[in-house]
Amino acid sequence: MALLLKSFNAGLITVKDPTDGDIQISYQIAGEGPPLLLLHGFPETKAIWHLVAPELTKHFTIVATDLRGYGASSKPPGQSNHSTYSKRSMAADQASVMKQLGFDHYFVLGHDRGGRVGHRLAADFPDQVKKLMVLDISPTLAMYEQTTMQFAGGYWHWFFLIQKEPIPERMIGADVDFFMTQFMGGRHAGLRIFDPACWQEYLEAMKQPECLHAMCEDYRASFTIDLEHDRIDIAKGFKLPMPMKVMWGKHGQVNACFSPIKDWERVANHVFGNTVDCGHYIPEEMPNIVIKEAIDFFK
Repeated sequence: MALLLKSFNAGLITVKDPTDGDIQISYQIAGEGPPLLLLHGFPETKAIWHLVAPELTKHFTIVATDLRGYGASSKPPGQSNHSTYSKRSMAADQASVMKQLGFDHYFVLGHDRGGRVGHRLAADFPDQVKKLMVLDISPTLAMYEQTTMQFAGGYWHWFFLIQKEPIPERMIGADVDFFMTQFMGGRHAGLRIFDPACWQEYLEAMKQPECLHAMCEDYRASFTIDLEHDRIDIAKGFKLPMPMKVMWGKHGQVNACFSPIKDWERVANHVFGNTVDCGHYIPEEMPNIVIKEAIDFFK
């Protein structure tokens, strides 16, 4: 797997999961200052931060991980209730990683699926997460409940990947290059924004059957058990207590179909944010904006 920066230390941390056994989470760490955890989205790896992380190490101790099921992290088979890839399980991995690295309190920045893991991490470990920043998402529950024809057409993969195993796994696995080129290249910025080494890393990960299965399970969990957890929080009147910032792409479906600030205000107490003149892959399309906004918010 590609390193974010040659000076980053890389390793694996073993997380004990009571249901799924030992889970190894791949991470890289560098920098000085308060700890900041970076979480990537689908169908990528921690390499998405290669233009962002080096500059942030001047201000923070950066920890970038591969989520469970992605990149170089463990890819256990999914359970029938999809709990293996619930955001609760994936968030617990990250809490354990930060604990084992010696960080009791930290900031979190997540893009796409990483933002959803960040949401659950902040909800389940509010005494650890000091601030949360998410990129190009509204809450999962809000997005499913407010689904329109435009959203269903634009985010068709949300409804394809949740189909019963092994339908999406076999269909994507039959031609991963075609799927990745059409899926990622079909968005606002096309394929030009992806560094060749990163693109190769994304392709290689998707071509692993266990990784492809894990990614599908991630989405199946979001359509089932994750919504149960989110609804329980709402029923209890729980809201994220820490400051939260959200940024979303001007040319993406989140901007076209949702109201991120209002959506997040339903589940968080202190929310602010803004659009960015790009599409979905903000860390790779507008890295300088992410760097500036992260420094301003977390410092």
